[in-house]
Amino acid sequence: MKTKSTITCLIIDDELSSRRVLQHFVAETSVLDLKGTCNNADEAFKHLQLHGEIDLLFLDINMPQQSGLDFYKTLKHPPQVIFTTAYPQYAVDGFEVNAIDYLLKPIAYERFSIAINKALITLDTNVDKDDFIILKENKALHKVFYKDIQYIEAFGDYVKVYTEEKTITTHSTFFKLIENLPNNFIRVHKSFSINLNRLNHLSGNQITIDAHVIPIGQTYKKSVLKALNL
Repeated sequence: MKTKSTITCLIIDDELSSRRVLQHFVAETSVLDLKGTCNNADEAFKHLQLHGEIDLLFLDINMPQQSGLDFYKTLKHPPQVIFTTAYPQYAVDGFEVNAIDYLLKPIAYERFSIAINKALITLDTNVDKDDFIILKENKALHKVFYKDIQYIEAFGDYVKVYTEEKTITTHSTFFKLIENLPNNFIRVHKSFSINLNRLNHLSGNQITIDAHVIPIGQTYKKSVLKALNL
C-alpha cells in the first residue's frame, strides 16, 4: 500500500443515532475521508462493489439479517475494520478476524481517537511508525511526518509544531513532546527545538528556517555548534 495522507472509510450501522455520532467524529478527524454510510450489510456490499476499495470500515456487529462479523467474513479482500457495538460479549469474536479495534457504544471521541491512531499505524504498511507523530488539536487528529516539521515551540501548557503547510497547537508539555524526537532534532533554546535538516542559515545567536527566525539560547549554543560540526 502506498502512503496515504488520508484514510478512506465507510460507516455500516443500522442505528441512525450511531451513524450520526460516527459521522461527526469522522468529520472532526482530518486524517479520515468518509465515502459513505450504510444501514446494513447488503447496502455495504453494494457500495463496495460500485465504488471500489475502502481502507477502513466502521462496522456494527449486531445488525438484522446479517451480523457485521458474518458480513466481514464473506469479503474476499476485506478492508481493515473497527467494530462497533453495544454488546461487549462480541469483542473476542471481533479480534478473531484481526480487527484494528473494538469500540463499545456509546462511543467517546477520546476512545475513537485511540482507535484511529492504531489504524494509522496499521494502514501505513510501507512507513515505519517512527517516521511520524500523531498530534491532537482541539478534536482533530493530525498525522505529521517528522521530515516535514520545521521546528517546535513551547507555548504555555501547549506546544506549537510548525510545518510549511500549517501550525498545529497541541496540549502537551514541551519536554514530553521533544524527548522522543529523532536525532535530527536538537533543542536550541529553552522554548525551541529545530529540525536540523530544515536549517537554512545560522548567524550569531539566530537560526533561520525558511521565513522563520529562531533564537539560540546561550546555554544551548555549544551543543548546536557541535551538532553542526562547527
